[in-house]
Amino acid sequence: MYDVIVIGSGPAGLTAGLYASRAEMKTLIIAGPAPGGQLTITSEVENYPGFPEAILGPELMNKMLAQSIRFGATLVQETVVRVDFRNRPFHVQTDKANYEGRTVIIASGADAKWLGLSSEQKLRGHGVSACATCDGFFFKGKEVVVIGGGDSAMEEALFLTKFASKVTILHRSDQFRASKIMLSRAKANPKIVFRPNAQVVEVLGVDKVTGVRIKNPTTEKEIEFLTEGVFLAIGHQPNTSVFQGQVDLDEKGYLKVGNNTLTSVPGVFSAGDVADHRYRQAVTAAGLGCMAAMDAEKLLTQEKG
Repeated sequence: MYDVIVIGSGPAGLTAGLYASRAEMKTLIIAGPAPGGQLTITSEVENYPGFPEAILGPELMNKMLAQSIRFGATLVQETVVRVDFRNRPFHVQTDKANYEGRTVIIASGADAKWLGLSSEQKLRGHGVSACATCDGFFFKGKEVVVIGGGDSAMEEALFLTKFASKVTILHRSDQFRASKIMLSRAKANPKIVFRPNAQVVEVLGVDKVTGVRIKNPTTEKEIEFLTEGVFLAIGHQPNTSVFQGQVDLDEKGYLKVGNNTLTSVPGVFSAGDVADHRYRQAVTAAGLGCMAAMDAEKLLTQEKG
């Protein structure tokens, strides 16, 4: 029996584990097969407070992990396959064991949607990114492409114009899903060029991005397009499939959160990108992890008292 079960081991989950265990709550962190979340596939992190010279993503997560364990949190590298939030204590079943918790913090994150190309995966962190806010700074004075046709693509493109010399928006259709206002803002920016009917079929480069191969879906004609950076902006998928029917989710699958970090189930809290589809930063995820742990502690204290 645990006071707090934390599901997830990115910045949100590990910060929640740190605050919960430091408050002397018996804490379990279910990390999944690879602790650390999305930052483990990030190269340099320059915008996390306290590291003026930048820090490698995996190193930052290892430090967070060690800090959580230092205060007594138990970490298991297991995958959650089923939960039962109908009654307390809550039941969390992994691929290896069953656990009971008085409270649960869901910090399972959200994954960027990718094109599914092997070349894309090979060059992730070497010119291929799904976060302009995280990586745009590294492309000062360079030409980059943004793949997508919705509001997020327009937002990413506009942000990248602060650094890049030219931003080309590639979209496989000639119709853009973006709202009129976002589309007009992007079109008004002299650094942004639109290239519709352009489906990316391959990312080019050996150890860094040198271009993309694009295909016209109508004519099937393929060309090579030179670029130094590829930014995916085709959406995110929250890791909430295992929680369907147990807590309320919105139309995109993100956790619905009420006051503070509380979900629709009393005693079940959320932290990080699993509910936050706006900011999606390591520092905001860590802050939400802190909040969730403090909310869980407050609930347990009230129930004891």
